[in-house]
Amino acid sequence: MGVTASGTSDGRSGPPRSVLADTLLARLTVSYPAAADPERAVTAGAYMKDIAPFLGLTTPDRRALSRTVLRGTPVPDEADCTAVALRCWRLPEREYQYFAVDYLRRHVRRLSSGFLPVARHLVSTVPWWDTVDLLAAHVVGGLVAADPKLRADMDEWIGDDDLWVARTALLHQLRYKESTDAERLFSYCVRRSGHPDFFIRKAIGWSLREYAKTDPDAVRDFVARERDRLSPLSVREALKNIGA
Repeated sequence: MGVTASGTSDGRSGPPRSVLADTLLARLTVSYPAAADPERAVTAGAYMKDIAPFLGLTTPDRRALSRTVLRGTPVPDEADCTAVALRCWRLPEREYQYFAVDYLRRHVRRLSSGFLPVARHLVSTVPWWDTVDLLAAHVVGGLVAADPKLRADMDEWIGDDDLWVARTALLHQLRYKESTDAERLFSYCVRRSGHPDFFIRKAIGWSLREYAKTDPDAVRDFVARERDRLSPLSVREALKNIGA
């Protein structure tokens, strides 16, 4: 199994051809629907504000099915990953996109900086926190950690009109701990501090709260210095575990 045409895609020109993706999607689109639960699908869709239809799979059941789908398949290359992700994103039910996110997380070390446009397409297509946050922390964050030149792209994303692209920039360092670029994190928080949307304000607070596990004094000092700019939600989230 492998890629039958070279090159990758950012989602606008369609997925690259991949025999591995053909195999996975053929298995996936049989096994997932066979386990669908229509009643649970309605509940899941309502919880996610009807961003997409659902099959109604529980997370444990979905991951068990995914293990069966993946059994015996080879390690993918970047074009395989691109094809799997873009093809899953074209399917209506949300669980297929969850499969793609899990697949990218598992194989993020096989992705180059050239995958970033694909990640942006995924972040900005059928966007909601359930896929965006995992892509931000585990895929985009992994790409930037592996290639620091991509920080320049994050500097552009933070100012993007698409709130999910900006949220991704805010959250991409969530797992960096001691490797966090605190100056960049703080500057991003200040830059988007006036944004009116809940998801940006929440992301500011969340990114600060996560970094506070590594350097609580730095976060406490930052919030004290910028409190008048930050929304009450951002402040509350940032200080949740460290106090005022």
